[in-house]
Amino acid sequence: MKTGMWIGKILIMILVGICIALGFAIGTMYLWNWLVPELFSGPVITFWQTVGLLVLSKIFFWSFSKKSHCGHNHAGPWRPYWKEKWNTMNPEDREKFKQKMKEKWCYREENAPAKDSGTANV
Repeated sequence: MKTGMWIGKILIMILVGICIALGFAIGTMYLWNWLVPELFSGPVITFWQTVGLLVLSKIFFWSFSKKSHCGHNHAGPWRPYWKEKWNTMNPEDREKFKQKMKEKWCYREENAPAKDSGTANV
């Protein structure tokens, strides 16, 4: 393919990206100005305040990390440690550990009768 075509496609993609970002910011601004002042007696905000709020929400709620979350181990770095520890336990120790966790986390068996709280379930 010719170099000119690649440059044209890249410029079009940049323009489309800018249009999407502007549309998102303007849509957010109109939605805010339509709902927040009426429902919560909040302020009406400008375009640049909307952009600032979107950047702030990016900082607070999203990740700036370049790592992909696909295949990411959400259990943390301690998972291999506990997996190895569990595999080296004998069955008796495993049962003790399970019982200890049940007691710690107030676990109740599904088929165990619940205590009568004085109310009837109708």
